Amino acid sequence: MSVDEAGSSFGSFVRARRRTARLSLRQVADRAKISNAYLSQLERGLHMPSLAVLQALAEALGLSISTLLLHAGIRIDALLSVTTEDVIRADARLSEDQKCALVDVYLAMVTIS
Repeated sequence: MSVDEAGSSFGSFVRARRRTARLSLRQVADRAKISNAYLSQLERGLHMPSLAVLQALAEALGLSISTLLLHAGIRIDALLSVTTEDVIRADARLSEDQKCALVDVYLAMVTIS
């Protein structure tokens, strides 16, 4: 499934759940503390939300986060396998030298007995 297809499928699911719960777009956006425009874009498959937004949407719609993760095409086991080193290396705010230094410090700290 492409990113576009995943976003569209996720958006359709969110819209269907919102309608089933008889909630307006504005009500869900307010509950999730996101803008109406952003929720509309999510429902139309134009964006894929962050984990924080997924959590807020889950709470706003009375769903579990795992249900929304599944419909967003995010495998929970893949999230659990992300390491601290992976996160440091993926941080675009850091230079390569900074990333290496942080990973070295982190590894030194976790290997201390």
